[in-house]
Amino acid sequence: MFRRFKPLWGKKPGLKSTYDAVIIGGGLHSLATAYYLAKEQGMSNVAILEKNFIGFGGAGRNTAIVRANQRTQENVPLYKEALDLWPILTKELDYNLMFNNCGNLNLMHSEAAMNAARMNVCTAQFHGVESHLLDPRQIKELEPAINISPDITYPIHGAMFHPPGGVIRHDAVVWGLAKGAAAHGVHIHQQTEATAIHTDGGKITGVETHRGRINSPRVLVSAGGYSAGIINKMMGVKLPISVLTIQAMVTQPLKPVLHHVVSSGMYHAYANQTLKGEIATGAHMDQWPNYTTLTTAHYIKHQAEALSEFLPFLRGVKFMRHWAGLADMTPDMAPIMDGNDPVEGFYMNCGWGYFGFKSCTAAGRHMASFIAKGECPERLKPFGLRRYENHRLMGETAALVTYTPDN
Repeated sequence: MFRRFKPLWGKKPGLKSTYDAVIIGGGLHSLATAYYLAKEQGMSNVAILEKNFIGFGGAGRNTAIVRANQRTQENVPLYKEALDLWPILTKELDYNLMFNNCGNLNLMHSEAAMNAARMNVCTAQFHGVESHLLDPRQIKELEPAINISPDITYPIHGAMFHPPGGVIRHDAVVWGLAKGAAAHGVHIHQQTEATAIHTDGGKITGVETHRGRINSPRVLVSAGGYSAGIINKMMGVKLPISVLTIQAMVTQPLKPVLHHVVSSGMYHAYANQTLKGEIATGAHMDQWPNYTTLTTAHYIKHQAEALSEFLPFLRGVKFMRHWAGLADMTPDMAPIMDGNDPVEGFYMNCGWGYFGFKSCTAAGRHMASFIAKGECPERLKPFGLRRYENHRLMGETAALVTYTPDN
């Protein structure tokens, strides 16, 4: 005899007809926003609506890397705050998020890349984020597995080392935040699809679902790669977002050998060793917009060729699993966090690309304040949608453009 399914975070709630705020999407940004709405803003009458199950999208399909060594003065403080919140949340939620600040090592393969890295390091240090520039000898001392030979396709000129960064268990974060939000009264409704957003007189009035209408004066769309489509369909707002597939994979388990997160913009590859011993690795995004999470043999070949050059110990190791997720990319590789424009009570949090996991704690905390008070926090003001209209794009893309082989 089967028992009725009970979510890990508590009893399954009934769908109420009225909530103070409704959040569309069941990923990490939604869960973090709901948690901080209830815990810090005193707004517990909140509903999360997820068409599938929480963690279905990018939250469950990423490689769990966290860091704060971004490029711009707007981004670095936000990611630093997010990074600082992980150990705090572990205690608050009473849930082991398995945060391991093993450090991030970003390899540079040209003098142009080294110049960009110097600027990144200076920006990080200016904002109180630990970051260092290393030469090849120091790289080898720090991570002996790396090949610093000049005989590879893209010889290593140096690296940017960011000790506070690392990895955190992504599904543990989903369950921990769900547990914390539910404990403060938030209702999490899985398999509940939002089909329309209702407005009247320039204000939000509610959400239509396949289970009935919900009345609410506040609605946040925070659905990762699906956000742009939802906002366009339900609000008539077309966002400057392209949705691209990004692929990742893991190898068979190995004895401990890779002690830091290692990435290379030139090779378009990154890798870290998980607690299970697997080498988790990913590549750059597919080059065409699409909504598929299908994987391709091309990236298996790419990863094998790239990793076997700068991490030669992986030659002959087998890939065991391969998956893909969606990255919602903006033109300047910075997110869109906005609200009350063009409709009062409507909020959006999207366009994170492959940076969303790293930022969810801080972004959720500030979005919660925005939704509860109706005033945009200073930390979020640079990320408004109208920056595109006013030609005030951020320079985060420049750090990546420098590294590409075509440049």
